Amino acid sequence: MKSIYHPADSRGYADHGWLKSNHTFSFANYHNRARMNFGVLRVINDDQVAGGEGFGTHPHSDMEIVSIPLEGDLEHRDSMGNGGIIRKGDIQVMSAGTGVTHSEFNTNADKPVKFLQIWVFPREKGVEPRYGQMRIADYAKPDNFQQIISPIPEDEGLWINQDSWFHLADFGAGVKATYDIKKTGNGVYLFVISGKAKVGDQILYQRDGYGVWETDNFTLEATEKAEILLMEVPMELP
Repeated sequence: MKSIYHPADSRGYADHGWLKSNHTFSFANYHNRARMNFGVLRVINDDQVAGGEGFGTHPHSDMEIVSIPLEGDLEHRDSMGNGGIIRKGDIQVMSAGTGVTHSEFNTNADKPVKFLQIWVFPREKGVEPRYGQMRIADYAKPDNFQQIISPIPEDEGLWINQDSWFHLADFGAGVKATYDIKKTGNGVYLFVISGKAKVGDQILYQRDGYGVWETDNFTLEATEKAEILLMEVPMELP
């Protein structure tokens, strides 16, 4: 098994006043040639948007964009006619495909909204843009791997245009479980939302990232109550 560790304090940081963001991978003004991606996983931005502020309408194409709210209320509008608010316990996926514009705003004037913004290179370019949103908290699986994204439309969670599976691990202290890689050639990038855990001898703290590949499985153990996002992705770029 090969692995790479990205401590939380090694991430890039941007403070735009209305937006504070930590970048796990090279993004915008944070340029790091050694941290461009993990396989097809291109972006993990840990964003905090001030009350009443947000991202104005802007375009995307040929990218799978996943948003996972951590705190507050985030309002979405896009050129496909979709609109709504996502909160902690929800997940949003947008396949930008041939092109889409969208905006994201904090609906509350008095408190920030915090969310993870994740970009994945698609399996196929030029597909029809698509939007999905669901309440994943409605079928939460404490102390187990809860699948929230897959490449199969009929599968559990939302689906994306890539051979990728995302899981949430909401583990109590002392819980351990083995994750089996679903597709040969894939790796898994773990992002610790909260708490503390370990894989093998590697201790992982809040907002740390850890990638593993060239293995069939690995065991994750929560050394204290922890919420961890596991992103299984192809290691070869399309």
